[in-house]
Amino acid sequence: MANAVHIVVCAGIVPDPLQTLEPITGPNGPGLKNEMVLPAVLDPWAASALYEAANLAAKNPGSKVWLVSLGPKAKLQQVMMTAAQKVPFELVPIDGPIGGFPDAHSTAAVLAESIAALPGLDRDRLLLFGGWESATRGAGVTLQLVGERLGITDQFYGVDQIDLRDDGSFEVLERVEGGKHQVSVCAGTPAVLGWATGNLAEPRNNPQTGMANMRTIMPALQKARPATLAPNGLRYVSVSLPKQQRTTRVVKDLTPDEIAAELVEWIGAE
Repeated sequence: MANAVHIVVCAGIVPDPLQTLEPITGPNGPGLKNEMVLPAVLDPWAASALYEAANLAAKNPGSKVWLVSLGPKAKLQQVMMTAAQKVPFELVPIDGPIGGFPDAHSTAAVLAESIAALPGLDRDRLLLFGGWESATRGAGVTLQLVGERLGITDQFYGVDQIDLRDDGSFEVLERVEGGKHQVSVCAGTPAVLGWATGNLAEPRNNPQTGMANMRTIMPALQKARPATLAPNGLRYVSVSLPKQQRTTRVVKDLTPDEIAAELVEWIGAE
């Protein structure tokens, strides 16, 4: 019990990346065409954080994992039917808008408020997990803002590994340039960890884990509190797919320096 931790994973749901996503501008601002009928999945970055959280909790008896997710209840239920079979967790659903366009500050405010209200959460033993990046709401600051609103100043990003020590401290491996890791030692919790891909493979589906999770997931979804995200002055002029451009020339006998110079000139003209 000495190393028991309370792990809260912030994980959004996103359209299946195998689908064609077409941005549109509607009466309520930018969005995706037919977004509510697109199949959804748990954000791949946050999914890695969830698997690492469950693995860490299993190694430290007395630990607990919460999954806090913001999205439409119907979509959350669809995604949880699959995610629930992977690892044990307690779902904290928030019934709100999906997509990558809501303001990061508004999103962080709603998430932080829900985390602070969790019954039984020990803030002194809290590890706040999430994706280093995201397939949605990819502003790169949402997790940081949640941590700051909760008063957590020890934050690590690009994390691939965490090792808890007997004295309550822990060691973190963060990705840096050149395929290397920066090794950091933190005196103890609370802390924020934005995960990269970690070291774990995706867990196999376990029907028993799924049934145990669904006993709490379905009642939680029925009681999910609604949330609206204020735009905070955020305004999009337009949204569109990236332009596809391909210009091919076949040239022989150019030196590497000449090729590099031509590439630099081409990039600079964009």
